Amino acid sequence: MSRVKSTFSIKDLENISGIKAHTIRIWEKRYRLLSPQRTDTNIRRYSLSSLQKLLNITLLYNHGFKISKIASLDQEEIPIMVREIALKSNSEQVAINALKLSMVNFDSVLFDATYEEIILQNDFGFVFINVFMPLMNELGILWQTNAISPSHEHFITNLIKQKIHIQTEFLQKEYMPQQNSKVFVLFLPEDEIHELGVLFLNYYILNHGYKTIFLGQSLQTESLETLLSFSSDLCFVTYLTVEPNKEIIDDYLADFDNKLLKGNNAELVILGPQQIHVNTSNLSRNIHLFRTVDAFQQKFLESSIFV
Repeated sequence: MSRVKSTFSIKDLENISGIKAHTIRIWEKRYRLLSPQRTDTNIRRYSLSSLQKLLNITLLYNHGFKISKIASLDQEEIPIMVREIALKSNSEQVAINALKLSMVNFDSVLFDATYEEIILQNDFGFVFINVFMPLMNELGILWQTNAISPSHEHFITNLIKQKIHIQTEFLQKEYMPQQNSKVFVLFLPEDEIHELGVLFLNYYILNHGYKTIFLGQSLQTESLETLLSFSSDLCFVTYLTVEPNKEIIDDYLADFDNKLLKGNNAELVILGPQQIHVNTSNLSRNIHLFRTVDAFQQKFLESSIFV
């Protein structure tokens, strides 16, 4: 399952590059840009190098180069031009395409160079919300359709985690929390291991000057009870990607409310895609659902101390 995917169907290429299969076939026939192998039943199969080449071509094509011009370039010129465009462009989509290319190539140098260029023009919150999150949403679909392997997803996810950890450590060293009583406890429920969202929320809350306690992934509700003696103004924050699943999420929230929220000032904030399965008609007033980070900020992080 974790083996690096080495051959791709034309549908895989369409999904990853965004170029329609029909167009890819035309480019093959008219410009000989790709040379797929054929199975015994005459089905096209593309190598990893073919996918890499198509992603390079796509980036140039989407940046205004005519396909006839791209086809006339020497093979060595194309990746050089791609890197130059990726590093000079302010477009979030160009950055996303460059990061997808770095994933396919397992190229951490290109990832870092692309990131450094875009962070020069924007703060980290902007980069995460407008580049990293759309990228991960795309990759989640690609992984589910088997267009990329788990190795690709793990490679890019861990590079993004590195950036969050660096930014978070910087805040922890350089800034003092505001003088207020509110404390945010960031955690993921039992069996939830997708921590990019909650890692970013930890950074985001720190960046607004509040104290956080980061507990990480897959925690049982009972293990959070000890936090109640730490502060009288606790706000639990979580990001639900796949768990608790839609069959048990309402029961999970009712249990959480009974054990941690009733009878005190504690609250629970939920972000992430699983919240769409919550039955809001019976939801405790101490549990808050947010579709966006901005909405969460407006409700809980009103007094920012950073510009």
